Amino acid sequence: MLTTNLTAEETVSNPAWKILDTEEQWQEFSEPFGSNPDQTLVQSNLLLDGLRCAACSGIIEQGLQSSPGIVSARVSMSKRRAVVVWSPSQTSPSKILTTVQALGYSASPATQGESDLAAIKKQRAAFWRWMVAGFCMMQVMMYASPTYFTAPGEISADILHLLNWASWLLSLPVLLFSSSSFFSNALRDLRMKQISMDLPVAIGIVITFVVSSAATFEPNSWWGHTVYFDSLTMFVFFLLSARLVEVKLHRRTLGALESLVSRIPENTERQNADGSFTRVLNTRLKIGDTVRVNLGEAFPGDGRLISGSTSVDESLLTGESTPIHKNLGDDVIAGSYNLRQPVNIVLEAIGASTKYGQIVNLINQAAIEKPRLSKLADRVARPFLIFVILSAAVAAALLWDIDRGRALMTAAAVLIVTCPCALSLATPAAMLSSASAFVKRGILIKRLQAIENIADIDTVIFDKTGTLTEDHIEIKAIRHKAGLTESTALALAAAVARHSFHPVSRALFSAYQAQQQPPLALDLDAIQETIGAGVSAGIRHFAANEACAQPDLVNGQLKLGSAKFCAVHEEDLHTQQVHLVDSNGWLASFTLQEAIKPLAAQTIQQLKDAGIGIELLSGDRSDAVENTAKEIGISHYQSACNPEDKLLRLQTLKQQGKKVLMVGDGLNDGPILASAHVSIAMGKGVPLTLAHADYIFLNGDISQIPYLIRHAKQTMKIIKENIAWAIVYNLISIPLAFFGILSAWLAGLGMAVSSLIVVVNALRLTKFSTSALTLGKTHLKV
Repeated sequence: MLTTNLTAEETVSNPAWKILDTEEQWQEFSEPFGSNPDQTLVQSNLLLDGLRCAACSGIIEQGLQSSPGIVSARVSMSKRRAVVVWSPSQTSPSKILTTVQALGYSASPATQGESDLAAIKKQRAAFWRWMVAGFCMMQVMMYASPTYFTAPGEISADILHLLNWASWLLSLPVLLFSSSSFFSNALRDLRMKQISMDLPVAIGIVITFVVSSAATFEPNSWWGHTVYFDSLTMFVFFLLSARLVEVKLHRRTLGALESLVSRIPENTERQNADGSFTRVLNTRLKIGDTVRVNLGEAFPGDGRLISGSTSVDESLLTGESTPIHKNLGDDVIAGSYNLRQPVNIVLEAIGASTKYGQIVNLINQAAIEKPRLSKLADRVARPFLIFVILSAAVAAALLWDIDRGRALMTAAAVLIVTCPCALSLATPAAMLSSASAFVKRGILIKRLQAIENIADIDTVIFDKTGTLTEDHIEIKAIRHKAGLTESTALALAAAVARHSFHPVSRALFSAYQAQQQPPLALDLDAIQETIGAGVSAGIRHFAANEACAQPDLVNGQLKLGSAKFCAVHEEDLHTQQVHLVDSNGWLASFTLQEAIKPLAAQTIQQLKDAGIGIELLSGDRSDAVENTAKEIGISHYQSACNPEDKLLRLQTLKQQGKKVLMVGDGLNDGPILASAHVSIAMGKGVPLTLAHADYIFLNGDISQIPYLIRHAKQTMKIIKENIAWAIVYNLISIPLAFFGILSAWLAGLGMAVSSLIVVVNALRLTKFSTSALTLGKTHLKV
């Protein structure tokens, strides 16, 4: 176990970090962790610098976890971030940052502004290193080119010596400036008795420069007279080029994730006591503040519209591309864009408590979590690098007595050609590309391992209410007394229903409003609701008008409710009905059903065609469950299920070897969502922090499930391609370099191209494909 020997009494290496130790400061990049009242823990997000390969993340994780007061540490190589859980009573942010620095890396609080500034500074420095390497490489190649096209002896020794000296001078900036990041990271590895990708690269650069310098200073010595400055400058340029392109592709890969995280503006116009507005930092906003959001700005928090109306873009939060109109009093979501005109809102939630904040937290957590294949690659990377260094030493030893210059250059080629980076990038690059594609469709993933899990499923269990059905009831059919019209019957029922908040009453009143018919000339009194039964009302006045030509057909008292409440006989016991009667008897019956989601039947058929078993488990009554199952094509269903019944069915399927995807509404399906092989929750109205699912569909669109499964399968295919490429590349390139067939500059080019191939291949996953879902031999075109 790696330790840093940093105690609480030791001074912090950077005094400026002490300011972070106050709770007000570390809350900017931290949040409470856990629910144990006896143990106060904090989870902090840190931005890291100096990471080069999978071994680096392991060094930091081990070093932090061995420090007092730190409960856990997780490092994301792809996002250059760390999530550290620590106890404020035992340690502090300044000590955590000092620990990271003692490990040979640098860390800073992962606030968005600091992350952006650090990224810009780092990218600018990398660009200048690349520019210097490229310029010097072209000049060195110009001086080296005469030796490529002339026979031995055609160029005099003095001229050759002069060309070599010119190449040596031009190689110095490449060595001292362009290669500085390789050397600093390699020295850090040596100090910490660790190994990462930059160590063999740095050794290869030094060997090449030393051999070439010796041949320049003493061309007749035992080192030989051959110089390799062209190879040195070329492979440094290739490596830096690959890293620049890799960073650019990486930012493109995470484009949707980064754009979501950075949607909130840094400042907002807040209303003062005198009614004027002043622009303030968002960190100074409080719940209850009134803020003005201008055209094109994002809302800084969740709130309610108190002046004006507008349209908002919630696409990146919900996946809905159509702008949504907002009227006075409507709710708005933090991170959504104001598209029409300036409006004022009163803030009801800010920061991490907003829906936007919960989404950002889920994204960051998902990016930090390491999937199984990524952990395997991390374990392989370090011993692989040790094997490479030993192989280089053996290659040099075998050729030492024959040609010492060639022996050292062969060792350099072996060191440079290896590419564990491709192996380390294979899994996270592909999975983060997929996560980016999911976000664009309104799908959040809570852990990357869920991509591999959902690709393996063979059975799907659906909940009914809120999953296959909408959150409202609709009228399927209306039967009415002779002499009444359908519209009059509905208008009478709505007149009674408007006085009740029961979902059935709301459905009847909404259906009446949707028809936009003239109102009845009807006055009611003595309105009384019997809970669980219905509503009654006396008719005070009912006159003829264009909505009802025969009011005399209705007399006395109206009742709206169940068959028992209305004293009528139900002909069809398998349907949900509500009845309307007056003092003389039956007037109308309304057959109700939960509104099934528009593409539910199509989704079920796609999954069945792909060979996936489908089951419906619901806590609703048997007739409602049966009707829903039959309408959308599910043959295996079970009603009146409590959470324990659902969990028992899931365990039975798991014992049969099934890999089950559970799809629920996230409210009362917590146990089964957490226990399934992989799970999906419908995100509408569900507190995201309480959802137990691996995926959250923000827009509740279940039609995306077949495409999600297909995309996960494509992701696993690309991961396997990347891993296979990394293995094949190293199996071929290392022997070629070992036997001296591969020169140093070709080795550098090969290593650079190998990493790029993995990243570019992963980029294919940034688009959420809606093509065919294939499982086994079945194939479905959609």
